[in-house]
Amino acid sequence: MAELKHYLKPFWGYIALTMFIKLAGALTELLIPYLMEIMLDVKVPVGDRGGIYLCGGLMLLCAALCLGSNVLANRMSAVSSGKITKQIRHDLFDKLQSLSARQMDRLTVASANSRLTSDTYNVNQLLARTQRMGIRAPSLLIGGMAMMLHMDWALSLVLIGLLPIIAVVVYLVTKTTVPLYTHEQTILDRVVRVVQENVTGVRVIKALSKTEDEKKRFHSVNEELTQTDQKAGTVAAITNPASSLVLNLGLTLVVVVGALRVNGGAIQSGVIVAFLQYFTMILNAMLGITRIFVMWSKGEASARRVAEILQMPADLETVPAEKQPEKGAPHIEFEHVTFSYTGVGENLSDLSFRLQHGQVLGILGPTGCGKSTILNLLMRMYDPDEGRVLIDGQDVRSMDKSVLRRKFGVVFQNDFVTEGTIAHNIRFFRDVDDEAVQKAAQDAQADFIAHKEGGMDAEVMVRGNNLSGGQKQRLLIARALAADPDILILDDASSALDYRTDANLRRALRDNHRHTTTVLVAQRVSSLMHADLILVLDDGHVIGAGTHEELMHSCEEYRLIAHTQMGDGREAV
Repeated sequence: MAELKHYLKPFWGYIALTMFIKLAGALTELLIPYLMEIMLDVKVPVGDRGGIYLCGGLMLLCAALCLGSNVLANRMSAVSSGKITKQIRHDLFDKLQSLSARQMDRLTVASANSRLTSDTYNVNQLLARTQRMGIRAPSLLIGGMAMMLHMDWALSLVLIGLLPIIAVVVYLVTKTTVPLYTHEQTILDRVVRVVQENVTGVRVIKALSKTEDEKKRFHSVNEELTQTDQKAGTVAAITNPASSLVLNLGLTLVVVVGALRVNGGAIQSGVIVAFLQYFTMILNAMLGITRIFVMWSKGEASARRVAEILQMPADLETVPAEKQPEKGAPHIEFEHVTFSYTGVGENLSDLSFRLQHGQVLGILGPTGCGKSTILNLLMRMYDPDEGRVLIDGQDVRSMDKSVLRRKFGVVFQNDFVTEGTIAHNIRFFRDVDDEAVQKAAQDAQADFIAHKEGGMDAEVMVRGNNLSGGQKQRLLIARALAADPDILILDDASSALDYRTDANLRRALRDNHRHTTTVLVAQRVSSLMHADLILVLDDGHVIGAGTHEELMHSCEEYRLIAHTQMGDGREAV
């Protein structure tokens, strides 16, 4: 928990008060057996009814105070642990949003989900249970031993001789379970990933009749999680029976030794009754401490996983500009850009091109050739290994990321639609007025909105499941256009559109967004043929660059694709 200790600092006073109330309740509870011993050994033998009633009344009062203090302290611990966990989740979510694409690649979405949910829950349980038992259990243990020593040192030695055995058991169990629980959370990441993939691809899975295969895949990772959890649980479960066994043996010895001492006149019978109650308190306290150690094992493992993200170093930091941008510089420029995702093999190699304001760049090539990589570098999701990416003559690495990202309107290849209204999806938490929303939908050829019940207020289901592929793409294009971006990026955003709608979309972009620079990734030559510059990529290399007419003469690969799709190379609309 050292990694998260600064989250506890604002609540030190509140937690200290909680602990004080717990301590007061524990000390009050310790008085009950002592009062019983006085009543049995002092008041009962002499027939002091008033003293008996007084002792009984004080015992009832102590029990009521103990109950009230425990209830109040437990509520307070729930409040503080809830607020601390809320802040941890907030900061963790904020940190996940700030991670670079490369860091998220290493972390994985499934791991991020489990750390934000199950790991923070384990931290919450650790905080709450530590406050509930962290003072009460040790106070009952130490206080009970002190009271027993005060009553009879010989009987106390029985318990004192057993405690080191329990301490060794708890230490060995804790040392073993922390790595197991850490490994368990790692496997849980994989379970989350399998479930996430299954839910996302459920239609494809059913269409290909692969439900049984997915069940087997889930069963495999779930079985591994179950076995690891059982192993960790089995080791952790040793503490309770081991502690109970040792303490119950001690309880038996107390009765035997106590009977011998009573018979010898060294102590009275009330002492044995009080000892048995103190022994029961100590037994419960030891079991509580062992539960804390088990919870600590799981909570510490989760806290480390949470802290691992919170302590990730900042990536893609803004660097000072080397020089002022030149006047009249191209709107977008790549200067000898080379990039690799893994450091093994280049995903882009020595890429250079320029675009002026309002021009259109088309990118064509097979899957995995580097098309989307160009877009990622342009938006600074990654930094190039070599070369520079410039916007208006300024290196994107020297631009504030929030300023840089506001320049773009983007439709990614696998984009998402949120649950809500159509208008909400187009605005997407931006200050966009109704007129701009309507205009964006019109330019995106989203005429289907008018036929929806409620129009712009029509509800969209999770992931846009009540929209067709073409409707979803037009809605996403409307979202990208709504804020009138400087740079429009369409990553295979018209693949589900028919040729006529695609042509109308390009015409609307040309007529109504002539000052917007467009980067268009597509598989159709007809979608790219009017671009000012077309790049043909293959395995990260540019094998052709120019206009449609130039490429038809200079690039055999482009010419082959054009003839395959359009016959003589004319637009098929």
